Amino acid sequence: MLISHEREKLIQAINFFVRNTSNCGKIKLFKLLYFFDFEHFKATGRSVTGLAYNAWPKGPVPVSLYNEIDAPQADLEDAFRFEQKPIRDGYMLKIHSKSPFDGRHFSRRERRLLDDLANEYRTTLADDMIEATHLENQPWDRVYHESGNPQGVIPYDLAIRPDEHEAVSRIASDRKELLEKLR
Repeated sequence: MLISHEREKLIQAINFFVRNTSNCGKIKLFKLLYFFDFEHFKATGRSVTGLAYNAWPKGPVPVSLYNEIDAPQADLEDAFRFEQKPIRDGYMLKIHSKSPFDGRHFSRRERRLLDDLANEYRTTLADDMIEATHLENQPWDRVYHESGNPQGVIPYDLAIRPDEHEAVSRIASDRKELLEKLR
């Protein structure tokens, strides 16, 4: 099975967060991935994992990953074990890593962002993660409440303040030109 670079980054980002934060179930993981992608986009004009996030009631959800967890592709199934764990008001999906983290897929900036997010949210519970993604005027809020499109896709561009668009576009364009020259 051929695995894309983005897919490998997704699997390793999941692996990193599962290994470096406590109580990392499905909801917390989705919020960590959202912060990872949107913070990276804000700095570079591109996401890391390539996931699309929708504005669901409990915050941003990468719907493709949400759906895949119930019927994982071989690479995800080889990397993780998913277990339903009873909690006070229902169940939590507990994710167990089957292999060590492999950081070679990430740039220094991406690795630093992984570390920063794990440190900031190491012991944070899912409910607090939900609250952190629901802040006013942030991408989830702008789609869920302001656009009249609850459950709609959250555009990555919403991570960038209007006064930052030109700078981020220039960074992304310069990166694209550099990559084309290297080919």
